[in-house]
Amino acid sequence: MKHFYTTILLGITSYSFAQTNQAEQVNKGVYNKLEFFINSQMTDSAYNLASDFYKQQYSLPKFTQMLTQIYPLGRVKSSEIIRFEKGAATYRLDFDSQTYQVLFATDSTLKFNTLHFSQLNKPATDTSIHEQPIEKAIISKAVDKDDFFIDSVANSYLKQQNTQSLAIGIIKNGQAKSYFYGETAQGNQTLPTKASLYEIGSLSKVFTAILLSNLVEEGTITLDQPISLFLPDTLKKNQDLAKITFQMLANHTSGFPRLPDNFEKVKGYSETDPYKGYDKKALYSYLSSFKNQKEPGQEYEYSNLGYAILGDIICDIYQKPYDQIVRDIICKPLEMNNTFQVLDPRRKDTFKVYNKEGREVNSWSFDSFAAAGGLKSTVEDLLKFANAQFKMPQSPLENAMANTKLFTFFLPPDTDLGLAWHMNLLGDLTFYWHNGGTAGSSSYLALSPDKKSAVVILANAAIAVDNQGKSILNYLLHSN
Repeated sequence: MKHFYTTILLGITSYSFAQTNQAEQVNKGVYNKLEFFINSQMTDSAYNLASDFYKQQYSLPKFTQMLTQIYPLGRVKSSEIIRFEKGAATYRLDFDSQTYQVLFATDSTLKFNTLHFSQLNKPATDTSIHEQPIEKAIISKAVDKDDFFIDSVANSYLKQQNTQSLAIGIIKNGQAKSYFYGETAQGNQTLPTKASLYEIGSLSKVFTAILLSNLVEEGTITLDQPISLFLPDTLKKNQDLAKITFQMLANHTSGFPRLPDNFEKVKGYSETDPYKGYDKKALYSYLSSFKNQKEPGQEYEYSNLGYAILGDIICDIYQKPYDQIVRDIICKPLEMNNTFQVLDPRRKDTFKVYNKEGREVNSWSFDSFAAAGGLKSTVEDLLKFANAQFKMPQSPLENAMANTKLFTFFLPPDTDLGLAWHMNLLGDLTFYWHNGGTAGSSSYLALSPDKKSAVVILANAAIAVDNQGKSILNYLLHSN
């Protein structure tokens, strides 16, 4: 049967690696990025994946003209390599109603220098179409395996429906590196940067636990003191509060539920911004009649309410707003310049957030629950934060951070609890982790002090990033 295909664009040159399997994997990693940008119609981002040599031959307008012929085909539903030789891969691409093949090759800088789309009107098993001969191969330098692995994890996440962007930071053997994917708002073709702000949700609890530990370091409180000693006289009468200690708040064994039963009853409550109207008055109203249904210190129940109470007491002791205490005690010493609760509306680097259905939603506002989930931060700041956890404690802050990682409770079957931190084993290595989520954002931070390795993942969508974080951490701890 005669084969028909329409040539759209042919790039220049190609290369091969000494190891074919390795070359094919790298080719696939770069191609996955390109496919994501094509599916998202992010022409500029796709063009930025091209090598300088390719750009000399094909200008952005010419490249744009080519992709405008591809976009009407819809999203790439599936792609597979049907041939790999002399450093170039031929991919079979299934769009909604048509099938194409693409000749794709990259150079030693992991940029593509060959891109040739051909419409394919033939059986899928027939790979006999002959392209123009590939020029003499160029030997590449060694591939960065870390980059390839993280690209694969990120692209797998972003292929899920209703995901938006990822900012990923790693520390491996003490060395930090950042990666950025996707777009900061649907259709804006703009990658996040190291300074892009994300809601970090319950990762805020780790910061709150450090503030608590700092009060212990200063001698202001002890972890086994009843919280009622630091509450107003009207609440001291409640004997159920007198049985709860600071440590119980910080490791979720106080008996407080996840949220108070008057949470949705406050004036102005909105499902789209649920924490905004819950203030100190509402919190104290709940505490005045609180009756514990559990024995304090005996059972784990994750509690945003517990951290709201903890934050309220910390703010009363310091006589400062939560946002300011975090900046003064943690962020300034660690040179974390972009971690806030309350954002300056004049900032230009904030962006939109999306729920699990892909709809834009509000960034959450916080009053009494700020200490439970109100902070925003960047991948750059959180890498600084993670790196600080590896230092031998010398300053009061470093001692406070170290003490949050001490064992306080065992959660079957395999999790130890510190103050906010959850602790597990990967092989024989202990790692500490916490995650976060809002209506439109997801976050994950994990670190292993023994290996001086860590991972930070931030997303502006409510699709969880925990599995990606765990996968990357496992890779960091067990790769050479």
